[in-house]
Amino acid sequence: MKAFVENGSFKKKMTSLFKDCENTVFKNDTKYLSSLRYKSFQKFLELDFPTLKTADWRHTDLGPALSKDYLQYLNKDTEELDINDIFTCDVHDFETDQISLLNGWHVHTDEPLKQFPNGIIAGSLAAAMGEHPELIELHFGKYADYEKNIFHALNTAFAMDGVFIYVPDDLVIEKPIQMINIMHPSENLMLHTRNLIIMGKNSRLNLVHCDDSTNHQASFNNSLTEVFIDKGARIDYYKLQNLNNDSTLLNSTYFHQERDSRLMINSISLNGGLIRNYTHVILNGLHAEADIFGLYLMDKKQHVDNQVSVHHASPDCRSNEMFKGVMDDEASSVFNGHVLVDRDAQRTNAFQNNRNILLTDKAKANAQPFLEIYADDVKCSHGATVGQLDVEALFYLRSRGLSEASARLLLMYAFAAEIINKIGIDALRNRIDDMVKKRLRGELSICDRCVLHCSQPEQEVTFDIDLSKI
Repeated sequence: MKAFVENGSFKKKMTSLFKDCENTVFKNDTKYLSSLRYKSFQKFLELDFPTLKTADWRHTDLGPALSKDYLQYLNKDTEELDINDIFTCDVHDFETDQISLLNGWHVHTDEPLKQFPNGIIAGSLAAAMGEHPELIELHFGKYADYEKNIFHALNTAFAMDGVFIYVPDDLVIEKPIQMINIMHPSENLMLHTRNLIIMGKNSRLNLVHCDDSTNHQASFNNSLTEVFIDKGARIDYYKLQNLNNDSTLLNSTYFHQERDSRLMINSISLNGGLIRNYTHVILNGLHAEADIFGLYLMDKKQHVDNQVSVHHASPDCRSNEMFKGVMDDEASSVFNGHVLVDRDAQRTNAFQNNRNILLTDKAKANAQPFLEIYADDVKCSHGATVGQLDVEALFYLRSRGLSEASARLLLMYAFAAEIINKIGIDALRNRIDDMVKKRLRGELSICDRCVLHCSQPEQEVTFDIDLSKI
């Protein structure tokens, strides 16, 4: 079933859709999920949409995006394209197990949800709702705060499909898993993608999560991901975004960490009309650790908004944040970082830093790092910088024979390389490194199809700069 969100107020549109399509939306639900949907939709009706007067939305205007008419797929489109015809991920020496979504729905060649001999369960969230209700009810909706966030409430009410991954206790997954969300609509499309990742005790996983669009059709993706990391588990989570300039992505991810768990996040935003990444991490057990890195490269009138919330709920935990951005033309960015340290979270180490480079007078960067500390035995710091390329560094490079353009390019690349080098998968790091070089030279666009693949025959990406000169 396809349903258009019609003209009028957005809440009226969604209320009509929820009532008219209730049987379709609820078709895979247990009693728990049905009850959760009703509660979430009621919260959606009660909550107000954010405006430019809302504290953490002061620099991000959703009005133009919400005023458009959008198509919603409430059933999997039987006439959908074969994803292999529009997407190929080909990175040298980079082998992954892929789970693909096309226009919000899981696509597969055999079965929607697989249980592997080693105990991993991976595939469609819609299928997991029916086949593994015990896992769904234990974790679904338990970490994302739908009672205070109107878009989380809307997602919970309308979530139809997405990615489900369960990694059992003591299992180390050597091959990365790649979640691929491809936007290829023929008309303006709205999605409420929902993902659930469950990491068992002492398990280990590298997860690559890609958002990509293959044409220039407008879209609005209200995506919500919940990740549970049990005792002693570790997940390295790579979030890669390469979307068209008519796209709106609200990407919210909640990480719940238990004792001795390890989390590494590396978010790379290369393209997108309006991107808002909300990352919430709660360190809920002794000796949990989280490293959160981000890089965003925006130009034209693109806008990226990174909201990072780290909650230290237990003693002896560590968190480290580093976000960097380069804005060109009339692009704009937002970084709001909030570190909360509970009264009982003694011996906390928490560090937060945001650095931005503006290449034009019209580019903008807004930064607000914030610490909220109730414990007295802590080591915490935060900082933010917004500026232009270092004049003295430019002079130094030019005095050694580099042109002004090459010197500027080299400084921008060196600035970005600190985040790129945090990528722990060699093949992925090399590919992203190439793409960042191309992006800084203005050569990368969404015609590349995938943030991990160029549609043209593979060519070596070189820098016409002698890096030994700096």
